[in-house]
Amino acid sequence: MYPCKNAKLLLLSALVVWQVSVHAAEERVEAFASLPDWRGIWIAESGFDTGISGFPDTIGQPGAKPRQMVDPAGPWNAEGQRRLAGMYAGMASRKAAGWGFPLMMDSPAPLQFLITPEETIIINIYQEARHVYTDDRDHPPEEDRWITTWGDSVGHWEDDTLVIDTVWVRDPSRYFQASPPFSEEAHYAERLHMTAPDRIELEMTIVDPVTLSAPMVVKSAFVRTPNLDRLVHDAFENDRSELEGGTFTIAPPKQ
Repeated sequence: MYPCKNAKLLLLSALVVWQVSVHAAEERVEAFASLPDWRGIWIAESGFDTGISGFPDTIGQPGAKPRQMVDPAGPWNAEGQRRLAGMYAGMASRKAAGWGFPLMMDSPAPLQFLITPEETIIINIYQEARHVYTDDRDHPPEEDRWITTWGDSVGHWEDDTLVIDTVWVRDPSRYFQASPPFSEEAHYAERLHMTAPDRIELEMTIVDPVTLSAPMVVKSAFVRTPNLDRLVHDAFENDRSELEGGTFTIAPPKQ
C-alpha cells in the first residue's frame, strides 16, 4: 500500500516537472519568435569609402573630414577641445589596436548581431565583442563597476527596436588613433531599429560632463551585405597605422 502511494507521488511530481519544463520551453520559443531577424553580416551604409584611419581622405590634405564622433565642430567644451587637439597631434605616432567602443558602431568594420532573449552580442571583424544584456538586469552598483574598453551595456526591446544603455567605457581615445576623446564618465544611449529588410539605423546620444557642452547625437546605418557569409577572425602582426607618403597604410608582417 505505501509503496503504491509513493509511486503515485513520484509519478505526479515527475508530471509536474515535465509540464513546467514544457511551459518554459514554449515561452522561450515564443520569446525567440518575437525577436527581429538580424542574421548576416552588416556593413556601414556609406560603404568602405572611409580609410584605415577612420577618415575618408588623407589626413592634413584639403577636404579631409573626420568621422562624426571626432568632428571638431561637435559640442566639445574646453576640456574636450584640449583632448581633441592632443589626439590629432599624436595620431601619426600611435598604433591602432582595433576600433573599440563607441567608434566600432560608427566605423567601416563589418558587424554581426547574435540575438537571444537574454543577451545580444555585437561582434566586428576585429574580434571586438559587446555584450548587451536584455534579461532585465541593471548596471552593477558603483562599488562593483569595472571600467573596460566596451563598458557595461544593458538593454531591452521596444517592439523591434533594441535600446542600449552603456556606461564605464575606458578612455576610448587610447584604443584607436581617431577615437573620440570622451571621458570615463560618458553615458551612451543607443537605439537600433530595422527600417527595411536589409537596413538597420542607429542613433546614439552621448552625454559627457567632462568633454561635452551638450549631448552629442550620432546617426549611422548598416546594410546587410550578400557578399559576405561569415566573419573570419585571425591573429595578425602587421600594423595598419603606419604612414607612407602622408597616408595611413597597412604595414607588411614583420619577417
